[in-house]
Amino acid sequence: MHKKKQIILIALVVVLMGVLFVQPIKGLIKHDDDQAEASAAGSNETATETVNLASVSALAKQGVNTNLVDQITDLEAQLSQVEGIKRLPLLQKLAGHWDDLAKPAPLGFSYEEIAQLEPTYDHWLKAGDAFTAAYEQLQDTIIAPALTEHAQRAYQQALDLNPQSMDAKTGLGAAIVNGGGAPMQGIGLLLEVVKADPKNLKANMNLGLFSMRSRQFDKAVDRFKTVVDIQPSAEAWFYLATSYENIGLKADAIKAFQQSKKIAADPSLSQFIDRKIEELSK
Repeated sequence: MHKKKQIILIALVVVLMGVLFVQPIKGLIKHDDDQAEASAAGSNETATETVNLASVSALAKQGVNTNLVDQITDLEAQLSQVEGIKRLPLLQKLAGHWDDLAKPAPLGFSYEEIAQLEPTYDHWLKAGDAFTAAYEQLQDTIIAPALTEHAQRAYQQALDLNPQSMDAKTGLGAAIVNGGGAPMQGIGLLLEVVKADPKNLKANMNLGLFSMRSRQFDKAVDRFKTVVDIQPSAEAWFYLATSYENIGLKADAIKAFQQSKKIAADPSLSQFIDRKIEELSK
Protein backbone atom coordinates (compact mmCIF):
# COMPACT_ATOMS: atom_id res chain seq x y z
CA MET A 1 0.00 0.00 0.00
CA HIS A 2 2.95 2.35 0.62
CA LYS A 3 4.00 1.93 -3.02
CA LYS A 4 0.44 2.70 -4.16
CA LYS A 5 0.39 5.90 -2.10
CA GLN A 6 3.79 6.91 -3.56
CA ILE A 7 2.51 6.42 -7.11
CA ILE A 8 -0.55 8.55 -6.37
CA LEU A 9 1.66 11.30 -4.95
CA ILE A 10 3.98 11.33 -7.96
CA ALA A 11 1.09 11.31 -10.41
CA LEU A 12 -0.31 14.43 -8.76
CA VAL A 13 2.90 16.49 -8.93
CA VAL A 14 2.29 17.99 -12.35
CA VAL A 15 -1.36 18.70 -11.54
CA LEU A 16 -0.37 20.40 -8.30
CA MET A 17 2.03 22.61 -10.23
CA GLY A 18 -0.89 24.02 -12.16
CA VAL A 19 -2.89 24.53 -8.98
CA LEU A 20 -0.04 26.45 -7.37
CA PHE A 21 -0.14 29.14 -9.99
CA VAL A 22 -3.88 29.52 -10.43
CA GLN A 23 -4.66 29.78 -6.70
CA PRO A 24 -2.46 32.57 -5.29
CA ILE A 25 -2.32 33.04 -1.53
CA LYS A 26 -4.88 35.55 -0.40
CA GLY A 27 -3.01 38.42 1.24
CA LEU A 28 0.29 37.75 -0.52
CA ILE A 29 -1.18 38.49 -3.94
CA LYS A 30 -3.82 41.22 -3.82
CA HIS A 31 -7.37 40.68 -5.04
CA ASP A 32 -9.77 43.55 -5.72
CA ASP A 33 -13.03 41.71 -6.13
CA ASP A 34 -14.31 41.56 -2.56
CA GLN A 35 -17.79 40.62 -3.71
CA ALA A 36 -16.46 37.51 -5.46
CA GLU A 37 -14.62 36.53 -2.28
CA ALA A 38 -17.79 36.90 -0.23
CA SER A 39 -19.68 34.73 -2.69
CA ALA A 40 -16.96 32.10 -2.54
CA ALA A 41 -17.09 32.15 1.27
CA GLY A 42 -20.82 31.44 1.14
CA SER A 43 -20.23 28.52 -1.19
CA ASN A 44 -17.58 27.17 1.19
CA GLU A 45 -20.04 27.23 4.10
CA THR A 46 -22.54 25.24 2.05
CA ALA A 47 -19.88 22.71 1.06
CA THR A 48 -18.77 22.30 4.67
CA GLU A 49 -22.30 21.40 5.71
CA THR A 50 -22.77 18.76 3.01
CA VAL A 51 -19.30 17.15 3.01
CA ASN A 52 -19.29 14.35 5.57
CA LEU A 53 -18.29 10.72 5.99
CA ALA A 54 -21.29 9.45 4.05
CA SER A 55 -20.77 11.74 1.06
CA VAL A 56 -17.02 11.18 0.70
CA SER A 57 -17.47 7.45 1.30
CA ALA A 58 -19.82 7.21 -1.66
CA LEU A 59 -17.24 8.89 -3.89
CA ALA A 60 -14.34 6.87 -2.51
CA LYS A 61 -16.07 3.56 -3.24
CA GLN A 62 -16.08 4.24 -6.97
CA GLY A 63 -13.62 1.95 -8.73
CA VAL A 64 -12.91 -0.10 -5.59
CA ASN A 65 -13.04 -3.89 -5.58
CA THR A 66 -16.61 -5.09 -5.01
CA ASN A 67 -15.68 -7.32 -2.08
CA LEU A 68 -13.99 -4.43 -0.29
CA VAL A 69 -16.94 -2.15 -0.99
CA ASP A 70 -19.24 -4.78 0.54
CA GLN A 71 -17.06 -4.96 3.67
CA ILE A 72 -17.08 -1.20 4.06
CA THR A 73 -20.81 -0.94 3.43
CA ASP A 74 -21.43 -3.64 6.05
CA LEU A 75 -19.37 -1.71 8.60
CA GLU A 76 -21.31 1.46 7.78
CA ALA A 77 -24.57 -0.41 8.29
CA GLN A 78 -23.39 -1.65 11.67
CA LEU A 79 -22.38 1.90 12.63
CA SER A 80 -25.89 3.12 11.87
CA GLN A 81 -27.23 0.74 14.51
CA VAL A 82 -25.04 1.78 17.44
CA GLU A 83 -24.32 4.96 19.36
CA GLY A 84 -21.63 6.40 21.59
CA ILE A 85 -18.49 4.51 22.53
CA LYS A 86 -19.82 1.32 20.90
CA ARG A 87 -19.02 2.96 17.56
CA LEU A 88 -15.30 3.12 18.34
CA PRO A 89 -14.17 -0.41 17.28
CA LEU A 90 -16.26 -0.22 14.13
CA LEU A 91 -14.82 3.17 13.23
CA GLN A 92 -11.30 1.85 13.80
CA LYS A 93 -11.95 -1.03 11.41
CA LEU A 94 -13.43 1.40 8.89
CA ALA A 95 -10.40 3.67 9.18
CA GLY A 96 -8.17 0.68 8.54
CA HIS A 97 -9.96 -0.08 5.28
CA TRP A 98 -9.76 3.52 4.05
CA ASP A 99 -6.09 3.70 5.01
CA ASP A 100 -5.30 0.50 3.09
CA LEU A 101 -7.12 1.89 0.06
CA ALA A 102 -5.29 5.25 0.29
CA LYS A 103 -8.59 7.17 0.48
CA PRO A 104 -7.75 10.10 2.78
CA ALA A 105 -11.10 11.93 2.73
CA PRO A 106 -13.18 9.17 4.38
CA LEU A 107 -10.15 8.26 6.49
CA GLY A 108 -10.13 11.82 7.86
CA PHE A 109 -13.80 11.73 8.78
CA SER A 110 -13.38 8.29 10.37
CA TYR A 111 -10.51 9.52 12.55
CA GLU A 112 -12.39 12.72 13.34
CA GLU A 113 -15.24 10.72 14.86
CA ILE A 114 -12.79 8.40 16.61
CA ALA A 115 -11.16 11.49 18.14
CA GLN A 116 -14.53 12.85 19.23
CA LEU A 117 -15.24 9.59 21.06
CA GLU A 118 -11.70 9.18 22.37
CA PRO A 119 -10.07 12.63 22.28
CA THR A 120 -6.34 11.94 22.20
CA TYR A 121 -3.56 13.90 20.52
CA ASP A 122 -2.72 10.98 18.21
CA HIS A 123 -6.30 10.62 16.98
CA TRP A 124 -6.71 14.33 16.23
CA LEU A 125 -3.31 14.44 14.50
CA LYS A 126 -4.22 11.46 12.31
CA ALA A 127 -7.50 13.14 11.42
CA GLY A 128 -5.67 16.33 10.49
CA ASP A 129 -3.07 14.48 8.41
CA ALA A 130 -5.77 12.57 6.53
CA PHE A 131 -7.77 15.73 5.80
CA THR A 132 -4.57 17.40 4.62
CA ALA A 133 -3.82 14.57 2.20
CA ALA A 134 -7.41 14.80 0.99
CA TYR A 135 -7.47 18.52 0.31
CA GLU A 136 -4.05 18.33 -1.36
CA GLN A 137 -5.42 15.74 -3.77
CA LEU A 138 -8.66 17.64 -4.33
CA GLN A 139 -7.50 21.26 -4.37
CA ASP A 140 -9.43 22.10 -7.53
CA THR A 141 -12.76 20.65 -6.36
CA ILE A 142 -15.71 22.20 -4.53
CA ILE A 143 -15.19 19.99 -1.47
CA ALA A 144 -11.60 21.13 -0.85
CA PRO A 145 -12.58 24.10 1.37
CA ALA A 146 -14.59 21.82 3.63
CA LEU A 147 -11.71 19.36 3.93
CA THR A 148 -9.32 22.21 4.70
CA GLU A 149 -11.64 23.49 7.41
CA HIS A 150 -11.85 20.05 9.00
CA ALA A 151 -8.04 19.82 8.89
CA GLN A 152 -7.75 23.13 10.74
CA ARG A 153 -10.14 21.99 13.45
CA ALA A 154 -8.39 18.66 13.90
CA TYR A 155 -4.91 20.19 14.14
CA GLN A 156 -6.13 22.83 16.57
CA GLN A 157 -7.54 20.09 18.81
CA ALA A 158 -4.22 18.22 18.59
CA LEU A 159 -2.28 21.39 19.40
CA ASP A 160 -4.52 22.12 22.37
CA LEU A 161 -3.67 18.68 23.74
CA ASN A 162 0.05 18.99 22.92
CA PRO A 163 1.11 22.65 22.56
CA GLN A 164 4.71 21.65 21.81
CA SER A 165 3.81 19.51 18.80
CA MET A 166 5.67 20.64 15.68
CA ASP A 167 3.54 18.30 13.55
CA ALA A 168 0.25 19.81 14.74
CA LYS A 169 1.55 23.38 14.39
CA THR A 170 2.86 22.67 10.88
CA GLY A 171 -0.39 21.05 9.79
CA LEU A 172 -2.44 23.89 11.24
CA GLY A 173 -0.27 26.53 9.60
CA ALA A 174 -0.54 24.89 6.19
CA ALA A 175 -4.29 24.40 6.52
CA ILE A 176 -4.82 28.04 7.49
CA VAL A 177 -2.88 29.23 4.44
CA ASN A 178 -4.70 26.86 2.13
CA GLY A 179 -8.00 27.91 3.67
CA GLY A 180 -7.33 31.45 2.47
CA GLY A 181 -8.80 33.21 5.49
CA ALA A 182 -5.67 34.42 7.32
CA PRO A 183 -2.61 33.30 5.31
CA MET A 184 -0.07 35.35 7.23
CA GLN A 185 -1.22 33.69 10.47
CA GLY A 186 -0.52 30.31 8.90
CA ILE A 187 2.84 31.42 7.53
CA GLY A 188 3.68 32.71 11.00
CA LEU A 189 3.03 29.29 12.52
CA LEU A 190 5.26 27.61 9.92
CA LEU A 191 8.03 30.13 10.56
CA GLU A 192 7.76 29.38 14.29
CA VAL A 193 8.31 25.72 13.47
CA VAL A 194 11.42 26.26 11.33
CA LYS A 195 12.82 28.68 13.91
CA ALA A 196 12.57 25.96 16.55
CA ASP A 197 13.48 23.16 14.14
CA PRO A 198 15.33 24.47 11.03
CA LYS A 199 15.33 21.00 9.45
CA ASN A 200 11.62 20.35 9.87
CA LEU A 201 10.67 18.59 6.65
CA LYS A 202 6.96 19.39 6.43
CA ALA A 203 7.31 23.04 7.44
CA ASN A 204 10.07 23.68 4.91
CA MET A 205 8.11 21.90 2.21
CA ASN A 206 5.00 23.95 2.83
CA LEU A 207 6.94 27.22 3.03
CA GLY A 208 8.55 26.32 -0.29
CA LEU A 209 5.19 25.67 -1.90
CA PHE A 210 3.72 28.90 -0.57
CA SER A 211 6.79 30.83 -1.79
CA MET A 212 6.21 29.38 -5.25
CA ARG A 213 2.56 30.32 -5.16
CA SER A 214 3.46 33.92 -4.34
CA ARG A 215 6.20 33.75 -7.01
CA GLN A 216 9.01 34.26 -4.51
CA PHE A 217 11.10 31.63 -6.25
CA ASP A 218 14.41 32.60 -4.62
CA LYS A 219 12.90 31.82 -1.20
CA ALA A 220 11.38 28.63 -2.61
CA VAL A 221 14.82 27.46 -3.77
CA ASP A 222 16.22 27.82 -0.24
CA ARG A 223 13.31 25.85 1.24
CA PHE A 224 13.45 23.01 -1.29
CA LYS A 225 17.24 22.74 -1.02
CA THR A 226 16.71 22.12 2.69
CA VAL A 227 14.02 19.55 1.92
CA VAL A 228 16.14 17.52 -0.53
CA ASP A 229 19.04 17.60 1.93
CA ILE A 230 16.79 16.10 4.59
CA GLN A 231 14.77 13.64 2.50
CA PRO A 232 15.17 13.64 -1.29
CA SER A 233 11.94 12.94 -3.15
CA ALA A 234 10.74 13.21 -6.72
CA GLU A 235 8.25 15.85 -5.64
CA ALA A 236 10.76 18.06 -3.82
CA TRP A 237 13.32 17.85 -6.66
CA PHE A 238 10.58 18.73 -9.15
CA TYR A 239 9.58 21.84 -7.20
CA LEU A 240 13.22 22.84 -6.75
CA ALA A 241 13.77 22.46 -10.49
CA THR A 242 10.73 24.60 -11.26
CA SER A 243 11.90 27.28 -8.84
CA TYR A 244 15.35 27.33 -10.42
CA GLU A 245 13.73 27.60 -13.84
CA ASN A 246 11.68 30.62 -12.79
CA ILE A 247 14.74 32.57 -11.62
CA GLY A 248 16.67 31.75 -14.79
CA LEU A 249 19.10 29.14 -13.43
CA LYS A 250 18.60 26.71 -16.30
CA ALA A 251 21.59 24.44 -15.59
CA ASP A 252 20.53 23.98 -11.96
CA ALA A 253 16.95 23.40 -13.09
CA ILE A 254 18.03 20.65 -15.50
CA LYS A 255 20.06 18.89 -12.79
CA ALA A 256 17.13 19.04 -10.36
CA PHE A 257 14.67 17.77 -12.98
CA GLN A 258 17.04 14.86 -13.68
CA GLN A 259 17.10 14.00 -9.98
CA SER A 260 13.30 14.08 -9.87
CA LYS A 261 13.08 11.75 -12.86
CA LYS A 262 15.64 9.38 -11.37
CA ILE A 263 13.74 8.97 -8.13
CA ALA A 264 10.21 8.97 -9.57
CA ALA A 265 10.62 6.25 -12.19
CA ASP A 266 7.12 7.23 -13.32
CA PRO A 267 6.52 7.24 -17.11
CA SER A 268 4.11 10.17 -17.24
CA LEU A 269 6.26 12.40 -15.04
CA SER A 270 9.42 11.30 -16.85
CA GLN A 271 7.95 12.31 -20.21
CA PHE A 272 7.00 15.72 -18.84
CA ILE A 273 10.50 16.19 -17.38
CA ASP A 274 12.12 15.17 -20.68
CA ARG A 275 10.17 17.91 -22.44
CA LYS A 276 11.17 20.45 -19.79
CA ILE A 277 14.85 19.51 -20.07
CA GLU A 278 14.66 19.78 -23.87
CA GLU A 279 13.16 23.28 -23.56
CA LEU A 280 15.76 24.40 -21.04
CA SER A 281 18.65 23.02 -23.11
CA LYS A 282 17.88 25.21 -26.12
